[in-house]
Amino acid sequence: MSKTEKQKIGEIGENAACALLVRRGHKILDRNYRKKWGELDIVSWKKNKLYFIEVKTVSRVTKYLPEENVHQWKLKRLGRAIQTYLLEKKISDETEWQFNVMAVFLDLKAKKIKIRTIEDVVL
Repeated sequence: MSKTEKQKIGEIGENAACALLVRRGHKILDRNYRKKWGELDIVSWKKNKLYFIEVKTVSRVTKYLPEENVHQWKLKRLGRAIQTYLLEKKISDETEWQFNVMAVFLDLKAKKIKIRTIEDVVL
């Protein structure tokens, strides 16, 4: 099954976010961890802390910011997916973790990417 344009844009954004995280010293543990109640785009590890990252990508100028698409119901679903991940992977209760949103702006014509990270978002 071929990917939609939206899926292709999202994949470019996620790949760029992963590359930036690696440059910042993160180790990517998982990508696109899916459960029927939610999906975690990126799970990474840095300095004894686990990071859950939601990536929102836009490829055109709009009056909305990409992170505005992380609504309250989406946060609830992400929270459930994070709890499932922690249990399934047998992550210690002592392990610190943080939820971040990465807003990715693609300029396909100029082949430029700008990424803004919103750190420690409350679920």
